[in-house]
Parts: sequence; structure tokens; C-alpha cells
Amino acid sequence: MSDAMPIEDYLAQGGVLTSPDNVPPRYRGELLRLMASFVDSELAGSAGFANAINEAPGIKERIAASRIVLEKADHAERVLAIMGSFGADTARYAVHHPWAARGARDAQLSAERHEGDMRLSVFQYPLQGWTDAVVMNVVMGLAVGVQLGELSRVSYAPLAEVFRPIASREARHAELGLEGLANIVASAEGRAAAQVSINYWRPRVAASFGRADSARFARLRAFGLRHRTNEALLADWQQVLGAHLAALDLK
Repeated sequence: MSDAMPIEDYLAQGGVLTSPDNVPPRYRGELLRLMASFVDSELAGSAGFANAINEAPGIKERIAASRIVLEKADHAERVLAIMGSFGADTARYAVHHPWAARGARDAQLSAERHEGDMRLSVFQYPLQGWTDAVVMNVVMGLAVGVQLGELSRVSYAPLAEVFRPIASREARHAELGLEGLANIVASAEGRAAAQVSINYWRPRVAASFGRADSARFARLRAFGLRHRTNEALLADWQQVLGAHLAALDLK
């Protein structure tokens, strides 16, 4: 970066930062917010899916569920390590909140994040049995794929480098979910149950993309922490989800 160029202009023109030492305060706040939301969502996702392991119908499914639980916790740890370089208390982070806690199934939860728990609101809803867990993993897993495509381009280079391998593993989680869903819909009973869960999770996952008129987007884009609008990401997810569901004769 040229010494003569303000850092905001540098970022707006596609520049990247590589160290906490050269991060301006407002950028730091937005970066930490982004990382906290990811870490909290991964911890909550891992904790919530852990209960599904014992509901798996076979050994293969149990192994797949265990892998997802393990790797989501690992993803949280990787990003948390970067938060630690900014002074976050990593020693107490993972245990300061009951990540497996959920609200009521029919609750109307706000998409706003809250201090101490920055998980996406979709991770506040409980799973109900194996089929529901598989469907949620598919619907949310495909959304995570779209969202990580965006996060892998963030202007803080160490974080972008961590997100890229995470994106590959999260894509495999969605693939495992699709394999499990294909087995479930092989029976009429399973297909009916899966469709009920799809109808439940789809609007809640859609909310995870944020407001269409986000007031923060312009600032995040100027910082290089976002590139595409919430609407564009949502449309991508709707398209890929629709294609996968159609292939399984689901709506």
C-alpha cells in the first residue's frame, strides 16, 4: 500500500490487509463481527447436530454425522485463532455460551445478532429427528457454500486463506447430506417427512442471508469484507437448492 493513499481508498480499490497492526478501528470492528458470527454459528451447528449422531439409521450415517460435528468445531477453532490475534479471549470463548441451546420450534426469531451469541438465527431452532437433521444440513449446507464463496474473498488475507479450505469441507458436508436425503426419499413415508422439513427450514435459512436493504452493506463493500449483495447471494442459493431438490423430486 502506498503511504500516500488512505487505507479506506486502498481497501475500496481491492487492497488487502495482512496483520492486525495495520487494521483501522472501524474495519477491525466489522471484521471481528463477521468472524464472531461465523465462529458462533459453527459452534452452534456442531453442538446442535451432535444429538443427531445417535439417531442415525446406520453406521455410515453415524460416521457422516460425526464428521460434520467434528469439522464444524474445527472450523470454529481455525477462525477463532485469527480472532485471538486481535485480542479475543480464545480460552473461554467456546464454553461461555450453551451452544446446544435452542428456542421453540415455532418461535419467530429476529435475524439480529446479540452480544455474547452471534450465531445466525437459523441455529436457534431445534432439530426434530434424523430426517429433519439431514434436511437442515442440506438446506443450510448449500447456503453455507454460497456464503463461503463470498467470505473467501474478504480483504483480510489471513482470514480469506482460512476460509478457502473450510469452504471445501463444508461443501462435502452438503454432499453427505444430499446422499442421506436421497436414501430418505426412497420411501413414500420418508419423502413426505422430508418435504415437511424442507418447508420448515427453507424460510429460516433464507433469513440467514440478511436483509435485502442492508444499511451496512455499502460500508462492508468499501472495506472489501463484502462484494455481492444479500439479494444476489440469496438468488444463487435458491437456484442451487431448487436444482438439487428437483433432482430428488422434492419441492
